Amino acid sequence: QTVTGNFAKVIHGLNANQLTDQVIQRSKRMILDTLGVGLLGTSTEVFHKVAQYSKIYSSDLSSTIWGHLDFRLPPLYAAFVNGVAVHSMDFDDTWHPATHPSGAVLPALIALSEAFPQKKKISGLDLLLAFNVGIEVQGRLLHFSSEARNIPRRY
Repeated sequence: QTVTGNFAKVIHGLNANQLTDQVIQRSKRMILDTLGVGLLGTSTEVFHKVAQYSKIYSSDLSSTIWGHLDFRLPPLYAAFVNGVAVHSMDFDDTWHPATHPSGAVLPALIALSEAFPQKKKISGLDLLLAFNVGIEVQGRLLHFSSEARNIPRRY
């Protein structure tokens, strides 16, 4: 089976009913941790540089920069800036071999969810499902990556 086929087989048809109580509780903890680290990261120099640079982009469709309610960017750039805030502290969750799943997934999900029209807003359970699909994708990418398997030997 191809890598793409494996991804499609697992992800297709997932729904919120498949989330166990344990997965929901762990996901909430991961999300809360990521938000906390991200908010702390908005005080870093690298965050300020990236945020300043990103101000050149504007769009009618916009998402919030964490900790700065008056600062909005297109979802792509908001996800990037908020992701930089999370990872700039380097306290976000980690798998072995090294990857930071929540710091890549959560900023993108929140930025996209803010960009949905009001009548199409997603529920908290939908957000948890999307978060877990993103985490699953990261885990599978890690599993299929020959580069990731070599990380412990390289460092």
